[in-house]
Amino acid sequence: MNAASPTQALLLATILFATGLLGVLARRNLLLMLMSIEIMLNAAALAFIAAGARWHAAQGQVMFLMILSLAAAEAAVGLAIILRLHAAGRPTLDADTGNRLKG
Repeated sequence: MNAASPTQALLLATILFATGLLGVLARRNLLLMLMSIEIMLNAAALAFIAAGARWHAAQGQVMFLMILSLAAAEAAVGLAIILRLHAAGRPTLDADTGNRLKG
């Protein structure tokens, strides 16, 4: 079984990042926007892994672990904001209703 070349991995990372960016820009649902941001973070992590494999450096894997922890923190904070919106009595997850996070 042949491993994918770094060029193919970077192409896949580019496609994933563009898909995530399109999801953030086109969607108004907060959960779908969070999922799109996760896709973008995974694309960046894949690019670091591919670059580290290309130059035989371990820094790509270290950056992958940092991006992975950042994605976990982002998901926790994002879900906390969504729960706060729901507790405030907002029945929808529309991103345009989030501008009223008063007190």
